[in-house]
Amino acid sequence: MLGERIIGTFRMLNLKPRLSRDGELTPTARGWIFRIPAGPAHRYRLSQLDDHLGMARTEYPWRPPMRMQLEARASAEMLPGTWGFGLWNDPYGFSFGPGNGFLRLPALPQAAWFFFSSPTSYLSFRDDKPANGLLAQLFAGRGFSPVLFRAVATLPFWPKTARQLFSRVVLEDAARVGGEAPNEGAKPPVEDVTQWHKYGLEWMPEGTVFHVDETPVLRSLLSPRPPMGLVIWIDNQYAGFTPQGKLTWGLEENLEPAWVEIRDLVVE
Repeated sequence: MLGERIIGTFRMLNLKPRLSRDGELTPTARGWIFRIPAGPAHRYRLSQLDDHLGMARTEYPWRPPMRMQLEARASAEMLPGTWGFGLWNDPYGFSFGPGNGFLRLPALPQAAWFFFSSPTSYLSFRDDKPANGLLAQLFAGRGFSPVLFRAVATLPFWPKTARQLFSRVVLEDAARVGGEAPNEGAKPPVEDVTQWHKYGLEWMPEGTVFHVDETPVLRSLLSPRPPMGLVIWIDNQYAGFTPQGKLTWGLEENLEPAWVEIRDLVVE
């Protein structure tokens, strides 16, 4: 079983694959290679491992305090779609997986992850946080409230106002760790994602810390609501909610095959 190749300090990781029909997952001596082929924009391509396939969100395995560490590299500095690794609550109303799809109610996002998205995406409710590139990123939905209902009701008519309201319900924090730096002369910690780097996060009840190559890149007082599940993936999807209130979602063309390689995963 794939999940038996890497062992956390306190538990066996029960990782299972979710693959589109042309996604590939290849075990290596120390981890896995996640591959998606070249292809057109109208077909979804995914290679993923997670430990919560088919579970109710209340049964997801991870609560703070916990620590995750791994080494990773990508096939190119700028890939279409998204890739990453970390923790989330899989908030969508439909959970993807060949033969394992199931419908359920959507939820406000909870996440603590290293998340890469192409410039086509804009994944932030705030104007003062980075929204694409390689990020150390946190989302902490605060639960249902009158503000949430106002945001949903406002969205079809005043999406820019709705985005501002969502930012009061979904707290977030982020730091850019790879790709183009937002300020001239500033260099991100990961200047080349095609080279091996060590990534780590510590999720605690009182906050979350992200490390790259043993150096802290984000210390935040934000702690997503547990429980969450572990996920590692690459796909060709994009999504966005821009400061102008424009909602976008779709699939990107891959002119070349793309892959992400993971090794030495430790979760404890």
